[in-house]
Order: sequence, then structure tokens, then C-alpha cells
Amino acid sequence: MTPEKAIVTYVDACLLIVAFRDEHHLNEQARNVLKDKRRSFLVSDALWLELLPKAVYNKRVREAEFYERFFARAQRLPTIEAVIQRACALAARYGLAAMDAVHIAHAVEAGADEFISAESLSKPMFRVLDVPMLSIADEE
Repeated sequence: MTPEKAIVTYVDACLLIVAFRDEHHLNEQARNVLKDKRRSFLVSDALWLELLPKAVYNKRVREAEFYERFFARAQRLPTIEAVIQRACALAARYGLAAMDAVHIAHAVEAGADEFISAESLSKPMFRVLDVPMLSIADEE
């Protein structure tokens, strides 16, 4: 019997923030995504930059450690020219915010099976058709 192929997943920064914050109403759903053994995770320097420096600067040690543990078990994607070019194209085509475009471009360039966020489905990122876009907010 062959093992099942992992679901290659790029998670949005807000999903990780929600997973860390115990008091957030979507915390359990976010943590379930991160604990899912069927998934392998992709991360980028942009994701690191969006999360870690602020936690470190504000001396939120537990939060920084939470993110570092996640990054340590994920595959790191380089930010290359092709990612930036795709981010520009995605932003123009779908009306995306800059960081959303960069994150989604990383997922598309890497051939991710899915992009998961905790954002509302009304956000422009859910217009993207280049990679399956999921939200745990949809599970409320």
C-alpha cells in the first residue's frame, strides 16, 4: 500500500495569527489545519517578514516561538523574480493587496494544492482562480 500524497498547503499570515490567539473564535479551526498530518506546508520570506519581526520587536516571546516552530517544519520558498512578476499580475487581475498577491504568487509558483486563510470570503483574494482558495471563516 502506498502512502497518500500530502496536500501541499500555503497558509496565509492571518491563519497563523488566529491559530496562536487562543481567544479568537476561529482558533480551533486554524489549529486543526496546522495539525493536519495530510498536509505539508509551504512558507516564504514574505510570510516570515509579516509575522516574526513584529512579535520579536514587541517581546511577544511565546508568539514568536509559535511561528518559529511552524516555519521549522515547513518548506521554505525563495522569493524569486518570477514570484514578484506573478504577484504583480495577480494584483492587477484580481485587485489584491500587495502582501496577499505576494503570498498567493508563492503558492501558485510552487504548485501548491491549496491556499488557506482565515480571512472573510468577501476579501478580493477569494477572486483568485490560479490556486484553490480556502477559508476557515467559511466553516463558521
